Amino acid sequence: MFRFLVRRVLGAAVILLIISAITFLLFYIAPRDPARIACGKVCTPQTLELVRHNLGISDPLPVQYWHWLEGVFVGRDYASFGHCNAPCLGYSFQNREPVLGMIMNRFPTTLSLTLGSAVVFVIFGVGTGMIAAVKQGKALDKIASSASLIGSSLQIYIVGIVAMFYLSDEWHILPRPNDNSGFTQDPLGWFQGFLLPWFVLAIIFTANYTRMTRSQLVETLSEDYVRTARAKGLAWRTVFFRFAWRGAMGPIVTILGIDLGSLFGGAIITEATFGLHGIGAVSVKAVQNNDLPMLLGVVLVAAGAIVLFNIVVDAVYALIDPRVRLA
Repeated sequence: MFRFLVRRVLGAAVILLIISAITFLLFYIAPRDPARIACGKVCTPQTLELVRHNLGISDPLPVQYWHWLEGVFVGRDYASFGHCNAPCLGYSFQNREPVLGMIMNRFPTTLSLTLGSAVVFVIFGVGTGMIAAVKQGKALDKIASSASLIGSSLQIYIVGIVAMFYLSDEWHILPRPNDNSGFTQDPLGWFQGFLLPWFVLAIIFTANYTRMTRSQLVETLSEDYVRTARAKGLAWRTVFFRFAWRGAMGPIVTILGIDLGSLFGGAIITEATFGLHGIGAVSVKAVQNNDLPMLLGVVLVAAGAIVLFNIVVDAVYALIDPRVRLA
């Protein structure tokens, strides 16, 4: 297991390096000049060149990337901003703040949104899928399957607006979403502020997990090793949880890893719908302002989250399915 994790971490570092190079190249050969945007409307050629020098973008593109990569590991000095401590992902052109610092300031909101919603949709999605698989062909199975089809076709920006209007404004069942309260300072306010986003995300994601869990369990229950365990006289509950359930959880864990990585990278639509100030909101503002260092930082954070959760998923495989061995 240790050797496997070391290899995966080294491979993840190479993948992130390649992603950073490709992303840097795509962003910084864009037709819009970030120096001209930062210079303002009245900008002489001399002032424009000074701005390029201060922003660190006056060098050739490979040299710029090397300086950026150097800043990630040892820090970097900017003529206009001063020293940026490692790991330095650059300075925001618009906000004149370190990119990593701005991302980390918004990270608690994204973390709360992701983990809270994941707990809800995994419990309800997997639980409903298990019930539907056990009651295969019966009324409960048909109801769960139909509900999952309806839920998977819904969109967050529609469900979220409708839920806020009725549940918060009209009926006053749930408070309006906000991220003003921290978990350590005001746990109750934090919980109430994220309750509605968790509920809406659970509706969307629960449907997918219900369908996947049901299909995997129905297939696993028909496997020879499950029927053999049942024929040997083992209790149905033992056969279901010890053999069938563990054998069917592999694809579920894979999807969960991808979903968590995507949400950690910034749930743009969800945060925009509920007015939350997470990484997704930062990325939207960076796109609007053509803030290339911030966009690059968000892309790398999202890529890092996906790569990290893929490593975790591979490690969890060996725990839930004894047929998987990691060397």
